[in-house]
Amino acid sequence: MQNAQSLFVNSEIGTLKRLLVHSPDSGLGKVVPSKAQDWLFEDIVHLNTIRKEEYDYYTKILLLFLDPEKIKDKLPEIDAEKANRSFYKPDNPAFFKSDKVIELEWLLAEILLNDAIKHSLVASVCAIEGCTFKTQNALMDYDAVALAKTFISGSAKNKEMLFAPIPNFIFTRDIGITIKDHVLLNKPAKKARTREALLAKYIFFNHPFFKAYQQNIIELTDTYQNLLLPKEEDERKITLEGGDIMVISNDHLLVGVSERTSPEAAAKIAHIVFKKNLMEKVTIIKIPKKRDYMHIDTVFTQVKKNVWVMLGNFSKKAVLHEDEDAIERTLELKKDEKIKIKQFHKNDPENSVHFDSLEELLIDISKNDFHCREADIKIIFSGNNEFPYSAREQWTDSCNLLAIKEGVVLGYDRNDKTAEAFKAAGFQVIHAKELIPQIVSGKINTQQITDTLILMPSAELSRARGGFHCMSMPLLRETVNE
Repeated sequence: MQNAQSLFVNSEIGTLKRLLVHSPDSGLGKVVPSKAQDWLFEDIVHLNTIRKEEYDYYTKILLLFLDPEKIKDKLPEIDAEKANRSFYKPDNPAFFKSDKVIELEWLLAEILLNDAIKHSLVASVCAIEGCTFKTQNALMDYDAVALAKTFISGSAKNKEMLFAPIPNFIFTRDIGITIKDHVLLNKPAKKARTREALLAKYIFFNHPFFKAYQQNIIELTDTYQNLLLPKEEDERKITLEGGDIMVISNDHLLVGVSERTSPEAAAKIAHIVFKKNLMEKVTIIKIPKKRDYMHIDTVFTQVKKNVWVMLGNFSKKAVLHEDEDAIERTLELKKDEKIKIKQFHKNDPENSVHFDSLEELLIDISKNDFHCREADIKIIFSGNNEFPYSAREQWTDSCNLLAIKEGVVLGYDRNDKTAEAFKAAGFQVIHAKELIPQIVSGKINTQQITDTLILMPSAELSRARGGFHCMSMPLLRETVNE
């Protein structure tokens, strides 16, 4: 599966060539109201709808853009057989098994073919999940495919639940981030994601696909001082999720400090990338610790060198409230709603640069990293910066977009006002259901698609509180000319 360059990302918008995903598994269908928040969900979701009516469109779009020979001539046959979904299921022999759109469960099954890795991972999972010795021995009798499925879904072959599912595994962005030819692995703040981090670590350190990059895998560890801190000082512990990391350009990394990523982690990441000469500057963006935001990629993502989508709360422009003047809007800004932004340079880390607003930072990146004229820079606001749509649509991931290539991004169809804002900014807006037949018929060539927001069905997916930026871990992008 590995070719000359398997791993390299130095932007958010370079043409996507390879990424890691995870198809919705049965664990998503086991989220119950009483455990939803413990498992980091706000609501329960309908699994079959997510699989057949929503995520499958995501898979089709990714394959048509990244690996068309896997799907283009097979779509009628695939759709006719949709009830069984064999094409989409990683444990099925007819699974698409692309080396461009790479399924995590498939990678996990492949490393479990190695008996030593299988023994070690079974013991590790059973230890953190408190399994009995009898269960541990029983799992050793599973074949690799069945064991991978059990590790992710929590269910035995007889459907009995052995341990909790890991429904957040669908959000592959958070298990790690590709920084040029390095991979930074996560260190989750929430117990619900511990098994995810363990499985990801085994995959990255053991799968042949990543063999050439073993020396380039970065793990964050707590210092012994951190380990001895009392619980009330948790903020000083090192925690990280990939949604708080953006490789913006060849020399610039953004690191979020949020409810999931700690200031200590942000500082450590900055020191590491400077020491390894991976980056010239690191901008640390501290957002309010609110469930509304979670990670920095829930409040902004990049669309083009000169185009961004963001939440208006962190702009110089206030959200437009009906019958409310500028003074009233300013007085409404709560202290904990503010954002703090500091930029550090490798050659002069003592003298940081401060930005007053997120909008100011994004304009600065477009000007100084991508050499855009300020007059050409566009900020597209969630919900068109109108009350109450700005907050409503940000909650359903209007700002959490995945760029397939510069100017072509995937978003949810439920965010109507944001789609209107894209149209006003000169973008074509088209639903995946309309686009896919046109690509398959040859009427539209994916290489010729520009400045387009592709809308995806989202009634159930959006309940999981993550968009397509969250549901992707880019491994390889083409370099964007700066």
